[in-house]
Amino acid sequence: MGSFRTVLAWSVVAAPAALLGGCAGGPAGVSGTVTYPESLQGDAVDDYHGVAVADPYRWMEALDTPPVDRWVEAQNDVARPYLESLPMREGIRERLTELWNYERYGTPFKEGGYYFYTWNSGLMDQNHVYVTSELSDDEPTLLLDPNAFSEDGTVALAGMSVSPAGNYVAYAKSDGGSDWRDWFFRDIRTGEDLPDRLTHTKFTSMAWTRDGTGVFYSRYPLGPDGAADDSQQVAVYFHLIGTPQDEDQLVYDLSGAPTHRGLAPDPYASVTEDGRYVVVGISAGYHENKVSYIDLSTPEKNVVPLIDEWVALYSFVGNDGRTFFFSTTDDAPNSRVIAVDLDAPDRASWREVIPEADEALRGVSYVGGRLITQYLKDAKSLVKVYAPDGTLVDEVDLPGIGTAGGFGGHQDDPTTFFSFSGFTSPSATYSYDVSTSEVRLMRRAQIGGIDPDAYETRQVFYPSADGTMIPMFITHKKGLELNGDNPTLLYGYGGFNVSLTPRYSTSRMAWMEMGGVLAIPNLRGGGEYGKRWHVAGTKLEKQNVFDDFIAAAEWLIDNGYTRPQRLGIQGGSNGGLLVGACMVQRPDLFGAALPAVGVLDMLRYHTASANARNWSTDYGLSENPDEFRAQFAYSPVHNVFDGICYPPTLITTADHDDRVVPWHSYKFAAALQAAQDCDNAVLIRVETRAGHGAGKPTWMVIEGIADQWAFLAYHLGMNGAADDAG
Repeated sequence: MGSFRTVLAWSVVAAPAALLGGCAGGPAGVSGTVTYPESLQGDAVDDYHGVAVADPYRWMEALDTPPVDRWVEAQNDVARPYLESLPMREGIRERLTELWNYERYGTPFKEGGYYFYTWNSGLMDQNHVYVTSELSDDEPTLLLDPNAFSEDGTVALAGMSVSPAGNYVAYAKSDGGSDWRDWFFRDIRTGEDLPDRLTHTKFTSMAWTRDGTGVFYSRYPLGPDGAADDSQQVAVYFHLIGTPQDEDQLVYDLSGAPTHRGLAPDPYASVTEDGRYVVVGISAGYHENKVSYIDLSTPEKNVVPLIDEWVALYSFVGNDGRTFFFSTTDDAPNSRVIAVDLDAPDRASWREVIPEADEALRGVSYVGGRLITQYLKDAKSLVKVYAPDGTLVDEVDLPGIGTAGGFGGHQDDPTTFFSFSGFTSPSATYSYDVSTSEVRLMRRAQIGGIDPDAYETRQVFYPSADGTMIPMFITHKKGLELNGDNPTLLYGYGGFNVSLTPRYSTSRMAWMEMGGVLAIPNLRGGGEYGKRWHVAGTKLEKQNVFDDFIAAAEWLIDNGYTRPQRLGIQGGSNGGLLVGACMVQRPDLFGAALPAVGVLDMLRYHTASANARNWSTDYGLSENPDEFRAQFAYSPVHNVFDGICYPPTLITTADHDDRVVPWHSYKFAAALQAAQDCDNAVLIRVETRAGHGAGKPTWMVIEGIADQWAFLAYHLGMNGAADDAG
C-alpha cells in the first residue's frame, strides 16, 4: 500500500499547472520536428478514498466550448499535414479505393411476403436497401437510399424494421455518427414517407404489432431544457401509426425502481411472432437481466414479471403458444436453451431444451420449426439445428473455417439465409433449407486483383502471464520468412463479451498486401469461451486482458515473426483502452500505436452518460475502493509519466462521439505530448463529422484507414524511412 500511495503522490507532483509545448520527429515533407499545440494544465485534484489524484485536463470535458474547440483545431492543424505528407499515404489511399470498389450484397431477410436486402456498387457512401417479391428478380425496387439523407454521406441508416404485413418499414437515421436516432415510417407500396416521426431514442428497435397498426419502442424522457435526457431511464411506449408522438401511450416505466449493481434498469420490448405477447427485457449492465411480458389478448394488458431475479442473461428466442424459449447463462456459463411455460413459470418447472455444450452458444433463432444454434469452437463458427424438443437434427455444412452470421426468419419459413467469410475471403451469401438441410450458394463477392490463395491463416495458442492459454489467428502472405523482421499489426478488443472471429476486412487486406502480418488474439473479456472467459477480463481481473495482449506481442517476437520496432498495435473503443494501457505499461514493446475512440480515463468514464455508467459491469467504478485501485493501476491517462519514450502514436476520435466521449482521447493525447521523452510523434486526429464509427461514409473510412496505415508504414520502417524509430 505504501508504494501505491507513493506513485499516486508522484503523479500529482508531476502535473504542475503550466502551458506546455513539445517537439517530435516528423516525416520528410514536414519540418524535422513536430511542434505540439499548447495544452493548458489546470489544478483539479480529486480525492479517491483518501488518495489525491490530479486531473490537469479536466477542462477538456467541457465539449463544444471555445477553449476545447480551439485545442481540437490546433491539434488537427498539426496532424493533418503530418499524415498527408507521409511517403506511402497517397498510394495506400489509392489502393484502398481500388479494393473497396467491389459489388456487395447484405444477407436477405423475408417479411410480409417480401425479401429485403442491402446493396452497394462499391464506393457508395451508404448502402441501398431493396425490396422484391422474388430474390431472382433482376429489377428489385429501391426502398431506401441513405445517400440522399445528406450531401456528404454522414447521415446514415441506423436501423430498420418491416411490419409483419410488409406494408410499412420503420427506419432510423443517425446524424454524424451519433447514437441518437430519429425514426421515420415509409409505405413500402408507394415509396412515400408517412407523417409519423419518433425521436428521443438511442438503442431501441421498433416492435410491430401483428396487424401493423403500431410499434412498441423505448424512449428517454425530456429534461428541463426540452431535450431528451439520457441520464434518465427509458420507458416503453406504444405508437399508433398516423398519430403524433406526444399522443403515444406509456406502456412500462421503471423510473424509481430499485437499482441493480448501482445501475437503473432499462426496459426494451419485442413482440412474439403470433402477435399475442409483448416481451420486455429489462437490462442493467451486461451480465444479468430480467424479463416481463404483456398478454395483448387480455383486457387489462398488465405487465407480468416472468423472470424477476438478477441471476443470469436471458435472451428471448421465440414461443409456441404459452411456451417461451430462451437462451440463457443460468447455470450454464457457455449458455443453454430453456423452455418456460407461462402457466407454470416457477424455476422448478423450467425445461432444458438444449444443454450447455463445450462450445460457447452465441445465438439462437427459431426458424421453420427448428432451433438454429450458433456456437463458437475456438473462435470459429459451428452451427447446429435442433427440434423444439431438443433432438439434434443437423449440423450445418459450412463452407470452411470462418464466421457465419444470419439464420433469421420465422417459424413457418422453409428457408433461412446466412453469410460466411474468413480473413481473406469476402462475405458470401447462402441459403439453408430447414427441412432438407441443403446449403446453397447464392452470391459471392468478387474482388479484382486479390488472390485469396496467396495468403494463409493459422491459429496458435500461447501462454499469458498466469499460464492461461490464449488463441490467436495469424494471417499473412504465403512464404513468409520467420526472420524476426516482418512488419506486424496486432489487433485486439478483450471486453463486453465481444468475440473476434475470422472476418473479411478490406483495410486489413490492404495491410497484408503491403507485406504486413495480421495477428488477432482472443483475449479474456471477450465471449469466445463463454461467461467465464468474459468475467475473467473484467473489474478486478481487467489486467488479465492487457497481460494477454502483451503476451501475444512477446510470442510473435519470440517466434520470429517480428521485433518491437516492427510491431504496431491497434484497437478501438474498449480496444482503444487496450492499446492505451499496453503502450504505457510496455512502451519498449511496440513500434507504433493506434488507439481509436478509446475509453482512456478510467476514473471518470462513468460520468459522461447513463450509458457509460452501464459499462461498470466490465470496468467497475472508482466510487468503490477496490475497483478504484484496480482502475488506477492501468488507466492510460493516469499512467503516463515524464522521462519515458513512448512509441509513435496516432490517436483517433470524433467530436460527435456520444458513446465514448472524445475527451478521453483529448486527455490522453495531451498527457503523452507533455511527457514524451524522445522524438517519437504523438498525434491526435479528430474527425469533425463522425461519431463512434458506425455509419461512416465510405470516403471517410478510406481516408481514416489511409492515415493509420501510412503512419504504421512509416514508423515500422516499411519504406525504410523510419526503421528503428523509438
